[in-house]
Amino acid sequence: MVEKELLRGATAHGWATELWSLPRVAKLINSLTGVSCHPGHVWKILRQMNWSLQRPTLRAKERDEEKIRQWKTQTWEEQKKL
Repeated sequence: MVEKELLRGATAHGWATELWSLPRVAKLINSLTGVSCHPGHVWKILRQMNWSLQRPTLRAKERDEEKIRQWKTQTWEEQKKL
């Protein structure tokens, strides 16, 4: 029952993004089963369901690799001299 709801996605349960965090999963488990789980223990439940920890990439979509490279090679080198 819980896995079926997790597969529906976080937005189907009212969250703004599809990211399933441990606190979100704990709230979902509580709302579905009435069982209160500490978010720190939810990962054990997910592991038993063969779910793995995944982290979203921390890079912004707007990231400009060329500007970053230029900053590292020019601006940073100038700053280090100061």
